[in-house]
Formats: sequence, C-alpha cells, structure tokens
Amino acid sequence: MARNREEEEESDSAGSSEEEEDSEEEAHRTTKTTNDRPKKRSKTEDNVESSLASFPLELATIGTPSGVGNGKKQEPVIVLLDQASLETVKNKRGMYELLNCDDHRDLCKNKLRKDPNLFRPDILHQEMLALLDSPLNKAGLLRIYIATTKKVLIQVHPSIRIPRTYKRFAGLMVQLLHKMKIKAGNDSTTLLKVIKNPFSSHLPPGTRCFGFSCEGTLYSPIALAKSIMPVEPNTTTSEPPTCFVVGAMSTGHITIEDHPYIEKMISISSYPLSGAAAASRLMGGIEHHWGIV
Repeated sequence: MARNREEEEESDSAGSSEEEEDSEEEAHRTTKTTNDRPKKRSKTEDNVESSLASFPLELATIGTPSGVGNGKKQEPVIVLLDQASLETVKNKRGMYELLNCDDHRDLCKNKLRKDPNLFRPDILHQEMLALLDSPLNKAGLLRIYIATTKKVLIQVHPSIRIPRTYKRFAGLMVQLLHKMKIKAGNDSTTLLKVIKNPFSSHLPPGTRCFGFSCEGTLYSPIALAKSIMPVEPNTTTSEPPTCFVVGAMSTGHITIEDHPYIEKMISISSYPLSGAAAASRLMGGIEHHWGIV
C-alpha cells in the first residue's frame, strides 16, 4: 500500500511538472508574438505629426499662361510693395516679435519716440494676400518684391502660399529677417529671400515703372491697362515687363525722388484707397485687358 502511494505521488508530481513546462512554453510563445506585433500609434501622435506636416509653407499651383514662347520665362508684371514696416523687437521672454502698433504701443512712444501708427506690418500682409490670390498671379504673370523702411529688399516667389492669419505671417517675417531666406517645407524652392539693393538692378532693361499715389494722374483700372500694357502677355525676355510701385505704409506717398526710375505717377481712384484695394483694382484691370478670368 505504501509503495502504491509513493508511485501515485511520483506520477502526480511528474504530471504537474509537465503542465508547468507547457504553460511556460505557451507564455513564451504569447510574449514573442506580442513583441513581434507592430505597436499601435496613439491618436495624439498621429495628430501631432499631421499638424507638423501641415505647418511648413507649400508651393501653390501656377498655371501656364497663353502666349508663352520657347524663351526664358519672365513675369510681364512686377509689383514693388514699398516702405513696408518690418522690424523685430525682443520681448520680455527673450523671443523676437514683429514690431506693430497694437502689441508695442508703449515701446514705440516711450523708447523709440515714434508714432505707433507708423508700424503697420498688417498692411503688407493684406497687400500680399490680395496680390497672391489674384488670377494674374495664379496664371504665372506676376512677380512681387518688398522694400522695407530699413532698406531691406525681399524677393517673393510667385507660388508661395502666404499664411492667412497675421500671427503666423508675423512669425514668418521674423524668421525671414533673421535667416535671410525661407524655403518650402517639402521642396528646396526658396519662397522668400533677402536680396541686394538697389531694386532697379533687378529690373530687366527697358522696364517701364509707374508709381501709385492719390496725387497722380487719374485712370480707371481698365483704361490704365489699355494705355500702358501690351495687347497680350509676353512671358519671354523679348519684351520688357511693366513695374508698379505700391505703398505699404499707413501714411505718406510714393515719390519720384525716392524712385528715379519711375516714369509717371498714377492713381486709379478719385478716393483714397488702402494698398490692398489699390492692388486689387490694378490686378482686375490687367486681368480684364488680357482676358484672364
């Protein structure tokens, strides 16, 4: 009887040890399978990456206008946004901001001893949106330059998508003034670039220049386009482009003394207009003349 009990105990212990080994092997296989599976990404990680991917500037699609020859492409219309207020200032946190009359009014009055209304970078933002959103630019017929009050000359790529909100626009301008250029997030194309003065050195030979002022000769936008623009747009270097100088400041005028290359001062309304409204009327007149819709 004792011998039978010992044999039963040995068989029970052997069975339990085999069960333990089987459970260990199964646990090992489960762990290995779990480790081999790719880890699931959380929604937060996906949202962060998607927002970062959408933040860099992108290139807009520019169409090919009719009348393009086989020569080197050249935009037949050039616009200089002159006297733009683009200055940076360091805040209390040690970060740079774009100087403006809303956020730095006390600084302008007390430290700079200047009228805060002179610092209006939002005017430049509005004008750039009006020009870049125009069908003339989307047709690939427009080139934009910016000249600041600090004699900084900036070249704007025609296919840039400028930020729609002022806050992001201000951050972009601060980055440009410090790094001297801005490139596309998904391409090596330079979208904004600080170039050498004077502006006249970047104009092709034979370019006709006109300045905008409420004191200039009055034209309707369509009559202006018919009188100074060719019948059809020519994007080759065989025909020089036409340049327009538009003010990007809150007060003051564009003068021939500051721009000796200006042929004539013109106006497109009997009423004082904002820079963005004047730019929109100018683009509309040229688009009507060339049949761009």
